[in-house]
Amino acid sequence: MSLSAADRVTKNNIWIMGNPSTLHYAGLIMVGDTRISEEVVTAATNGRDIIYNPHFVNSLTDPQLRGLVLHENLHKAYSHLFLWQSLYKEDADRANRACDFVINLEIKDLDPSGREIALPPHPCLDEQYRGMDTKQVFDLLMQDPNGGKGMGHTDQHMWDDAQALPEEEKQALSKEIDNAVRQGAFMAGKLNGQVSRGFNALMEPKLDWRELLRDYVSSVCVGKGTSTWARPNRRYLSMDLYLPSQISEAIGGIAIVVDTSGSVNAELLTKFMAEIIGIAENTQPEALHLICCDGDVASHDIYMQDNYHALAAVREFKGGGGTDMRKALDYIEEHKLNVEVVVILTDGYTPYPDRLSKPVLWAMTEKHMTAPIGSTIHLN
Repeated sequence: MSLSAADRVTKNNIWIMGNPSTLHYAGLIMVGDTRISEEVVTAATNGRDIIYNPHFVNSLTDPQLRGLVLHENLHKAYSHLFLWQSLYKEDADRANRACDFVINLEIKDLDPSGREIALPPHPCLDEQYRGMDTKQVFDLLMQDPNGGKGMGHTDQHMWDDAQALPEEEKQALSKEIDNAVRQGAFMAGKLNGQVSRGFNALMEPKLDWRELLRDYVSSVCVGKGTSTWARPNRRYLSMDLYLPSQISEAIGGIAIVVDTSGSVNAELLTKFMAEIIGIAENTQPEALHLICCDGDVASHDIYMQDNYHALAAVREFKGGGGTDMRKALDYIEEHKLNVEVVVILTDGYTPYPDRLSKPVLWAMTEKHMTAPIGSTIHLN
């Protein structure tokens, strides 16, 4: 009697969790729920849960099914559906393919012969993308009129479902995945298993902090903007250029909180503010709130859409006392500032809040520090 699709998935999950070349993925398989349903054509993930189509599962050999299982779990490992929301909003099809090109190379490297682990038919697979992250692949696909369309999709990426997860669930999931990755690598080392190069990279992210900063803010605060000639863009009138202004619908602001306790130097602030100006110009929030905070809020300046460029001239940041970034978050809530996201530039030596009412990104200068709540990137 042949196994059901559910039994076949379980059987190959167990194979992956027990094989020396793949046991480092064992923890990831335990993250989220897995179910069998005809609501998807092949397989799908929202970055946490996985759905397999029973007919597609039964059309695959065991090596191909192992490749499919690894494919779905690597989407989880790399946080594709959370980290690259802005790519999805720019071009959904190319974003899907870019994610697949990255992880399929890693799967192929696990067993180049394909005897025990193989990819499902017609995968997105191309050696030219080796060593690249999803954004780099996406940029190349955007330059290609074909955009990799000669290759099929292995699965569906449930971007909207991922974005709809409550912020606290996203943060809990991020920690669960990180723990699963590290535990898997530990077990592989303890049992003399092999850990793939890509998996090792998950524990030492190589993405530039500027790219992470831009993508995080863009994914949270992306405008529904339209151009209007009725209100010319005043920034370009002095150059005799009559260009349309941007109208943003229902988009709030961005709050930038600068830890002014003395741990952030002027050179880093200059680089940081340059990135923030670029983000503001691209996302077009209704306002950018620049808040200086040490042991308390020292200043609050507001920049509107037509003078974001004035941030480049900011050289003085008020403060110099103790450090408590909770005061800035309390200030934002108490004054009911209409902001979509809060970015906090700090060394990390601060008390942390127990809860967050808005998405918060901690931009840390100390690489060994990670905020216990919200998201963290490390500046260099």
